[in-house]
Amino acid sequence: MEYRRLGTSGLHVPALSFGAGTFGGQGPLFGAWGTIGVDEARRLVDICLDAGITMFDTADVYSAGASEEVLGATLKGRRDRVLISTKAGLPTGDGPADAGTSRARLIGSVDAALRRLDTDYIGLFQLHAFDAGTPVQEVVSTLDDLVRAGKIRYVGVSNFSGWQTMKSLAAADRHGRQRYVAHQVYYSLIGRDYEWELLPLGLDQGLGAIVWSPLGWGRLTGKIRRGRPLPTGSRLHATADYGPPVADEHLYRVVDALDEIADETGRAVPQIALRWLLQRPTVSSVLIGARNEEQLRQNLGAVGWTLTAGQMARLDAASHRPAPYPYFPYERQEGFARLNPPAVPAPGAGA
Repeated sequence: MEYRRLGTSGLHVPALSFGAGTFGGQGPLFGAWGTIGVDEARRLVDICLDAGITMFDTADVYSAGASEEVLGATLKGRRDRVLISTKAGLPTGDGPADAGTSRARLIGSVDAALRRLDTDYIGLFQLHAFDAGTPVQEVVSTLDDLVRAGKIRYVGVSNFSGWQTMKSLAAADRHGRQRYVAHQVYYSLIGRDYEWELLPLGLDQGLGAIVWSPLGWGRLTGKIRRGRPLPTGSRLHATADYGPPVADEHLYRVVDALDEIADETGRAVPQIALRWLLQRPTVSSVLIGARNEEQLRQNLGAVGWTLTAGQMARLDAASHRPAPYPYFPYERQEGFARLNPPAVPAPGAGA
């Protein structure tokens, strides 16, 4: 396994981490992701540890807390070998105190997560969404208190926009509070919006990207291709409306490029899609989920090798989409680009 620093923090994380969204299996969304109980989860965790995966990510909304409970049970007796990452902030009920990142909600959410995970501290605690109703000073102050209390060790965010992230970091700096070290983001060959603003921000501010849904909500498994019906077992049948949208032709163009490189390398399509991410700037760790041992072992094959510059360039070109305003002048016009060089190479220029 490859290990990387999480942003510019002193924390090292594996290049591949395990996303426990398939644990628990409750509700229409997470029930479609997977229904893994403790015994099967323990087997998957065993495989992860054998392969060097030491970070396991979950959230309080995953299967209404059941994911945290199952993960905690599987890690019992080996807590010192792993880093647990969890998230809070999204609604867990209909009441006014059941959502957001107020001081009261964060303290209660962390205490509840510690109970479900059966642990005395959380290695990385992330805000699952930006709460526009709570002052950022209150949020960063509360997180700082939780770090000082020993309940959490590092803090991060997930699904924040650029201005939301920067406002939060500025408040932390101004008041001498704990800074966010991670941003858990959607990023894939068919979803590269992260590169327009959040990637340059991560480089500038030292935030490490932890990538969720690296296979584009199950679209880059190698089973979805032009002219074929959606596979019977695909979770897209039940969850497509929850996930990031992608135009069919754009998907097929990327899959065609993946197929070509799979033929050249002898690697599976998902391994190539994951490897592309691992060679992108700011990416500290890519979350892999699995509904069974076969999927997990295949995804583990994304480490220990590299794509060539030419292969990266072809994947870049196949997955490129024109940037929206205000980013497109910097992509298309030399004068703009001269003032603000791109954080990543232009399509076709390699990586």
